[in-house]
This record gives sequence, structure tokens and C-alpha cells, in this order.
Amino acid sequence: MYPTILSACFAVHLLLGHCRGALKIKVPEVPVIAIFGKDVTLNCSFTTDANFSLGDLSVIWQLTETRKMVHTYSLQQDQQSDIFVNRTALFTEELAKGNASLLLRHVRIEDEGSFTCFVRIEDHQSAPIKLQLAASYSKPSLHLEPNKNLKPGDEVAIACHSSGGYPPAKVQWHDGKGSNITENITTSQVANEEGLFDVRSVIRVILEPNSTYSCMVRNELLNEETQAVATITGQHLKFPAVALWLTVGLSVCLLGLLAALGFVCRRKIQQSCEENEAGDGEEEDTEARTVMKPLENADDKEAEEEVLE
Repeated sequence: MYPTILSACFAVHLLLGHCRGALKIKVPEVPVIAIFGKDVTLNCSFTTDANFSLGDLSVIWQLTETRKMVHTYSLQQDQQSDIFVNRTALFTEELAKGNASLLLRHVRIEDEGSFTCFVRIEDHQSAPIKLQLAASYSKPSLHLEPNKNLKPGDEVAIACHSSGGYPPAKVQWHDGKGSNITENITTSQVANEEGLFDVRSVIRVILEPNSTYSCMVRNELLNEETQAVATITGQHLKFPAVALWLTVGLSVCLLGLLAALGFVCRRKIQQSCEENEAGDGEEEDTEARTVMKPLENADDKEAEEEVLE
């Protein structure tokens, strides 16, 4: 007797369920990825075997964890919540077709999380949707620190900077041979006022001419990657500091030798001139004495002759 009663009750339950209409709700099984600053649609559809009017339909969207209201439709009245004012909308013209999707405009980082779609006609059903935010990272820029007075063998830091991305990025470094040298890096990621990340990664290497280093910033959620490549050609290293000082020293020595040689030459010329002037003076004295002597002899003869007369 009891099995018969249980069977009858179960049959009545199925019959009532069929009469009331089996409500089914469908949402995406995987997280919905929204691009920061863009619009996104959280798809939610429902089906029922019973005919219904919009007056019988209630649609409620709420945050899953806090149960705060996002958007409601009841008694053919559409209402937004204060925390999402002017940013949400239902496709009211498609509600009768079973489309209870929510349009969320200008998504922000704080919108990330789980939303619940609740539909009620006579029966009710609900299902959560996970929303994930994403933003592309800018092309990285590379800077050499320090960037001057370098020579081969110096340890330098190469800094890689990229900004405006979400979620946190994965940074990889490679050398010119394509080898992964990421283990030698220091990376920091800081969120700005909008919640987007600025990434700065630094790698320290021993400087070698004609060496290449690449920094790759990857957004795994968007399956995007952007990179920058820096090649140290060695042009600014062709004249390293040691060779520069050696050349300067040699130049100073050469100038010193030229100055000393000039001084010696000038001294020699001056001495030669002085000697020549001294020689000319002695010859003039000798000629003077030679000229005077005959004159004295001539006067004596005349004197003698005058005496003799």
C-alpha cells in the first residue's frame, strides 16, 4: 500500500511540475572576459514549458558574494541599482523570448567577480557567472643604467617598463641566443588609481659589445605578449676609458717633448748669435789696432825727416 501511495504522490508532483512549467536557466560555464573600459554582456537565458506574460516575470541580477542588487525587472518595471547607476541594462524587448542577459557598460577593475542571474515566473532558478577583467600592456621600453662611461666587463642594469595592463603580467628575459635568463631579474608590479598595473623589471648583466637582450611582457589571460629588444652595438665602447686616458697621457707627453725641444733649439740659436756677435767685436778691435800702428810709424819718420832738415 505504501509504495502505491508514494508512486501516486510522485506522479502528482511531476504533473504539477509540468503544469507549472519546468523553468531552466542557462549561463556560460566558463568565465566571461571583459576588456577594461569596454562594454560586456553577461549572457543569461531561460526556457519554460508554460506560457507566461511579462507581468509574471521577475529578473534579478545581484553580486554573488555580497548579494547586492545590480539590476532588477519586476512587474514590468526596470530598475538600476545605485552602485551601477547608468551602467547596466536588460534587453527588455527580448525578455519574452527568454533573454535575461545583462549589459554592463564601461567595465572597471572593481566589477570583477561573480554575478548571479535569478529568474522567476511561477518557479524560480538562478545561476552564477564569473566576470574577469583584462587590459593589454603597452609595448615595453628599455633603459641602460648607467648609460655612459661604459666599458666591456662593466656590470650594468637593463630596466624594462610596461604599463596599463591587467591582470599582473609575466615577464621573461632572453639573450641574443634565445636563452631564458629570467632567473636574474627583479620585477615589481604596482597598481595605479584605476587598478591597472605598471610593470618594471630589471636584469643585471656583464656588458659585452654586440650583445642583445629582449624583454617580453605577457598577459596570459588575453594570450597576448609584447616585447622590446635592445642591442648594444659597442659603438660607444670603441674608445673605452682606459684607451682614452692612455691617449691623453701620450698627447701630453708629446706636447711636453715638443715644448722642451723648442726651448733647447731656441737656446742654441741664442747662444750661437751671442758667439757670432762676440767674434765680430774682436775682429773690429784688431783692425783698429792694425790701422793705428802704421799711422804712428809714419808720424815718426816725418818727425825724423823734419829733424834732419
